Amino acid sequence: MNDTPVQDRRFTARRRADRLLSGGRPQTVRESLAELAALADGPYPLDEPTDLYGNGIVRTLERRTAELLGKPDAAYFPTGTMAQQAALKTWADTHGPVVAMHPLAHPEVHERRAHQVLSGLRSVPQATGPQQPSAAQLAALDEPFDVLMLELPLRDAGFLLPSWEELTALYDFAADRGLPVHLDGARLWESAPHLGRSLPEICARAGSVYVSCYKSLGGHSGALVAGEEEFVRRIKVWRHRYGGKLWQQWPAVLSALAGLDRELPRLPAYVAHAKVVAAALAEAPGARINPEPPHTHQFQLWLPHPAEQLIEAGHRQAEEQGVSLFGGWWEPGPQPGAAMTEVTVAAAALEWSAKEVSGAMADFLALLPPAAR
Repeated sequence: MNDTPVQDRRFTARRRADRLLSGGRPQTVRESLAELAALADGPYPLDEPTDLYGNGIVRTLERRTAELLGKPDAAYFPTGTMAQQAALKTWADTHGPVVAMHPLAHPEVHERRAHQVLSGLRSVPQATGPQQPSAAQLAALDEPFDVLMLELPLRDAGFLLPSWEELTALYDFAADRGLPVHLDGARLWESAPHLGRSLPEICARAGSVYVSCYKSLGGHSGALVAGEEEFVRRIKVWRHRYGGKLWQQWPAVLSALAGLDRELPRLPAYVAHAKVVAAALAEAPGARINPEPPHTHQFQLWLPHPAEQLIEAGHRQAEEQGVSLFGGWWEPGPQPGAAMTEVTVAAAALEWSAKEVSGAMADFLALLPPAAR
């Protein structure tokens, strides 16, 4: 089960709820296994031998992902952290070990700074504050760097994206200086509506592109890095060195293929409905949406209440009313006395009208202690 009583309670409450707004219903191992077995009748290469060290169905996923991103080839990794390390280390072999990345970038905040500790890389901060870097900010840096990394969208800034014009300026900046661009695109799949371009257009000027198999696609795990054939050949060397050449990976790979079929076509609808959901949530007293309107199907919701009280209200609403609006709550700042949750608008949320979101939000706030309302 989960690690804490709070997580156990949330798991049970969300499973029993009749309606969910953010994210999907958590599954047991038995349910996940049944869902995977149901794919046996799907259009997948299931009658070939199981994969061995990255062949077979793994190559099927790699080729399909490369095509979707407009790249010649791709390499599959068991984790996104490993994929990031291998990509940046491969660029360091040919260009140098200094990477310009945002202080809120995933390797800085969520990977225990593995790029420094394990890979011998050094990062240069691109910008300050929860914003995408600009070409002008990069030009003003007083320290040279060898690789430009962009996180699209920037998760810890509120799943924030640049405009297409801003992204083009960043690509121009790198091209003028002969710098390779690596896209941390863990959630790139849902970025096309905001940028107004196709995935191949978004990725065309990036030397390497990392995408997740589970953050938006709903796969069990895994990640891929796409790029030129020679780059992918070299990145697979680092994949092996980092321990990513696994004996068999077909269950996770099969779930990722299914995610491409099921979730990728739905993402534009999720992104569009996220704006409806966010506008309804913003009507709550003291609520703040970041960014407003959302750039993808995920966004931050801030409320002026302690996280502990909001967590308890969420549990009670699921248990007593059969409605679960949010996942966890945190108090990360920069708003003193305010807590934040990340809202993910996916299939379950499409059933909610703006009026229903507003009503359920009012019911949620009514469960807070009287002094907090």
